[in-house]
Amino acid sequence: MITRRRFLKWGLGAAATLGAPGLLAGCRKKSTAPTEDTEPPAINARVAAVRGENLDAMTRDALEAIGGIEEIVHPGESVFIKPNMVSLPWGDQNNVFLRGECTKPEIIVAVADECLRAGASQVIIGDGSHLYTFDWSQAVTLDGSTDLVQEAQRLSGQYGRPVTLACLEDDSPRFVDVPSRTYLGQIAISSLVTSADRVISIPVAKTHSWAQLTLALKNFVGITSLQRYAVWVNDSHWDRGGELDHSTPEAIAQIYLDVVDAVRPDLTVIDFSIGIEGDGPTLGHGAQVVDMRTRLGSWLVLASTDIMAADATAARIMSHNVNQVKQLGMGYDMGLGEIRESSIEIVGERLDDLRMPWQPATLRGSGTYIGG
Repeated sequence: MITRRRFLKWGLGAAATLGAPGLLAGCRKKSTAPTEDTEPPAINARVAAVRGENLDAMTRDALEAIGGIEEIVHPGESVFIKPNMVSLPWGDQNNVFLRGECTKPEIIVAVADECLRAGASQVIIGDGSHLYTFDWSQAVTLDGSTDLVQEAQRLSGQYGRPVTLACLEDDSPRFVDVPSRTYLGQIAISSLVTSADRVISIPVAKTHSWAQLTLALKNFVGITSLQRYAVWVNDSHWDRGGELDHSTPEAIAQIYLDVVDAVRPDLTVIDFSIGIEGDGPTLGHGAQVVDMRTRLGSWLVLASTDIMAADATAARIMSHNVNQVKQLGMGYDMGLGEIRESSIEIVGERLDDLRMPWQPATLRGSGTYIGG
């Protein structure tokens, strides 16, 4: 039986072999800085923006605003959720969630719950981070009342269907090669992702010293193989910067954009509660924490079925010029989604009410880094 995701993988592989820029690109003229049409184009994507203080309720409201999880996840389908857990291996030393480095467990749990409520057969929450294994019980909610291990057990018991927490390097049955337009030719990603019927990206909003921004697109670096692409750094962690080209934002972007092209994520939810500005993606590089309650007056959650529209909207909220964010122009040219402001409908809030000062990263070339 040919599953939906296997069909996508095979089709995209053929497109890459033929040198096509992406199945959805059609005859679009190449441009890394798409200009707005003279007349407003049709709305091609919707992004929900929900403000508040309760991340669980906000997440559920955001999903409802884009049509409900039932439009995305159907009974019997398996779901893979990819949060950003870049520094979770060191969660026993610092509260990586209050530091703005990692996706908040409240949002992850709410999405997993909604998927199970819609009839998902199983939910896998996984990341590759920077060690082969790490302790998911360190993923503690902001109020300290529970953690992802406890919540996975609770949801599994409540629905009678498993919620699994996966350290991808150790827990993936295998790594699957997907086509790449880069010098790599192909990129090895976790089979837990390629075998899932639905894939969801849940990043936290951060600037990034090698990629400009790390949002839903960049999040997928974390499903690549540590064994194949990482080097051991400072006797402390594995670093994909040793093998994956980080010389320019364009170089690393093409790698994770090729992964996104193969995976074709079904849903993006962006955590705009506590994030990172400046030289991220972690505080170790001299970045600063941004608590949106101070900066915006409340927390914020974005949700969209269009990964490009979600990231482009996040970039605008972070006061970045979308036409200057390399990954966005490149992903648009590949046909991965919509980035033009006039073609994206924002529901729940006005974009102009969400824009806030956000210090950009100082871009660096190749070298050791902690990515995420």
